[in-house]
Amino acid sequence: MTVIIRGNKTEVELDGVELTDYSNNSQLEFSADSHDVTTYGNDSHVFSGGLLNGNATISGFYDSTAVTGPRAVIKPLVGTVVEFVHRPEGTGTGKPQDVVQALVTKYTQTHPVADIVTWAVDLQFSGDVDSDPQAS
Repeated sequence: MTVIIRGNKTEVELDGVELTDYSNNSQLEFSADSHDVTTYGNDSHVFSGGLLNGNATISGFYDSTAVTGPRAVIKPLVGTVVEFVHRPEGTGTGKPQDVVQALVTKYTQTHPVADIVTWAVDLQFSGDVDSDPQAS
C-alpha cells in the first residue's frame, strides 16, 4: 500500500535558524550536467553525466519580528554560503533529510494590495548533499 506523506510536517533551517514557522512551501531540485560524447559513426547523440547540481526555494508568510523573522534572518545572508537543512517528514530517527552548504542567491518580498505579504529565498547548492537519514 502506498504511504502518502503530507507536506505539513516539513522542517527547514537556514544558517542554523529554524524557518519552519514562517514557511508554507519548499522545493528542492537535484540535477546533473549533461555532456555530449557523440563520436563519428553514431546516428544519435550519446550523453554522459557530469557534475551534480541542485537548488532550493523556500517561501512563506512575512513576519516583521526584528530578530527572528524571515527578513531579519535571510536578507543579510544574500551572497553568502550557509548550511541548509530540509526535513520533508519532520524530525525523527531514521527520517529523511538533506543537509548542504548553499549560496543564498535571492531574497524576495511580495506585497499584494489585497492579500498577505509573503517572502521567498532562492538557494544554490555548493558541494555535496548529505542525504543520510536523521540519527538519534
